[in-house]
Amino acid sequence: MFASLLMSWKPWLPVVCLTISAFIFNTTEFAPISLLTDIAADFHISEAHAGFMMTAYAWIVATMSLPLMLLTKDMERRKLLLLLFSFFIVSHILSVLAWNFWILMLSRIGIAFSHAIFWSITASLTYRLAPHGKKTKALGILATGTSLAIVLGLPLGRLIGQSLGWRTTFACIALVTFVMLFFLLKLLPQLPSVNAGSLKSLPLLIKRPSLMGVYVLTALAITAHFTAYSYIEPFVQQIALLSGDFATITLFIFGIAGMLGSTIFAHFKHTYPFTIVVSSLTALIVSLIFMLPLAPYQIPLSILCLFWGIAICLISLILQVTVLELTPDATDVAMSLYSGIYNIGIGGGAFVGSLVISHSSMKHVGIVGALFGSVALVLAIWIWRKYLLKKA
Repeated sequence: MFASLLMSWKPWLPVVCLTISAFIFNTTEFAPISLLTDIAADFHISEAHAGFMMTAYAWIVATMSLPLMLLTKDMERRKLLLLLFSFFIVSHILSVLAWNFWILMLSRIGIAFSHAIFWSITASLTYRLAPHGKKTKALGILATGTSLAIVLGLPLGRLIGQSLGWRTTFACIALVTFVMLFFLLKLLPQLPSVNAGSLKSLPLLIKRPSLMGVYVLTALAITAHFTAYSYIEPFVQQIALLSGDFATITLFIFGIAGMLGSTIFAHFKHTYPFTIVVSSLTALIVSLIFMLPLAPYQIPLSILCLFWGIAICLISLILQVTVLELTPDATDVAMSLYSGIYNIGIGGGAFVGSLVISHSSMKHVGIVGALFGSVALVLAIWIWRKYLLKKA
């Protein structure tokens, strides 16, 4: 029985490897969110100043995803993953040793370079490695890795940071990555570069208005989310006046919501794509508007974070799959652009949030995020009605 169960899972092992890798990369990308207060205190800077670390990280990924993907477009993918994981580990060691904020920034830049390549190729590799007829399910499993980074990675990183210091969190990430490097070496097959596209693909992609619309929609929606989410830890403690432990619980709630979102997506993506994108953007806007009024109340705020987390997971997945479906001839180029634009949204959101905090108050980050979300909702309705519903 055990042997038959193992054999049934064997075709999924490469997808599981990429899912665990996604967990690692997303844990380290968002780790500063859960450690922001500690990092700021250690280097005697403000949370808004420390938040620039997330902005810089995201914008480096945004600007370097396409150039690095094109530079490595002919490289065998298994070898490429092993090399970028090695560089990822070295950069984390520098994070542990950082003696001032700018050295920490330098280490995060190194991690961002690895991230830029990883997310440029991972979604398309997951599609390639998925068992026949299971591509959407495989992408949902990959999204679970992202969600688990929030369910387990961020709260565990915060707990480790609170107990042993934020540097220990980055040391643990380096150690787990080293173990994963071994499994990648053993479990991944040879992966020649296929349909990566080239610089010549760009003019063809730019001429697809539906794709360009999805890219703009991605930037707006992710900016809306991260305007508030980047500062969720200090918001919970300073505005809601709730405990640091509840800030950790909030991160768990977002992660659980992401897992629920990926399950909903796997079941309904092909049936109700338009309904998913519109209802998810609406839920995001409502969540951002009500985060301040509900801030002092633990249970209502927890429920709000649950729906908020489900919404952003569904938005991310539906946009990612839409890009893949619109670009079967140049998936890696299209996904590197998507990854870059997604990170423009992350960096833009963190930057907008820091401006709101510096010039107004942290209590207003939700309202400002909702403004971006409202524009995204209008654009989404227009894109689907003009292009994607007709195609379907």
